[in-house]
Amino acid sequence: MLRTNHFFLSFIENLHEKQANIEELSLKTFPKGTFLLKQDGRSSKVFIIKEGITKCFFSEENGKDYIVEFLSEGEILGEIEAIRNNNCLCSVETLTDVEAYAINIPFFKQLLEKDLNFQKLLLDELAERLINTSSRASSQQLYTIEYGLKKILELQYKQNIVISKEDMAAYLGITLRSLNRALTNLK
Repeated sequence: MLRTNHFFLSFIENLHEKQANIEELSLKTFPKGTFLLKQDGRSSKVFIIKEGITKCFFSEENGKDYIVEFLSEGEILGEIEAIRNNNCLCSVETLTDVEAYAINIPFFKQLLEKDLNFQKLLLDELAERLINTSSRASSQQLYTIEYGLKKILELQYKQNIVISKEDMAAYLGITLRSLNRALTNLK
């Protein structure tokens, strides 16, 4: 539910310490509510979250959002767009204040070409996302809404954050009305 990747974070922290050119790889702070990526927009950076929580979501043509995942420490954002030279597939918004490493795309591509450790970490990350997406899709088919809701409420409690009802519904892929019914059933 809350994705982290401490191996990737450790790699980037070490790289940042050794970096001579601060413009290629810099540490930036983003307040709550900031969009790191905007669906269909262009990005000149790839981000790796140092601390904080973001939501990654699609906005559908009908005006509804679908939250793909909540991302935190060590998760990479914008890598697919950088690799494929595409517009952003989805939006990523900060749910808390976030510190993230911002990597210029030319430097990201250089790492991708020349650094075997970086390549391995990125492949592992992409494989993990594929597994998580498949697992989440099957669990949403097999388990009740209340089961997913309990997990979201547990995440709120453990991370000491507030997730809006709209975001809960968007993560579960349900309407606000269905969410309210599920919340009533849990009481």
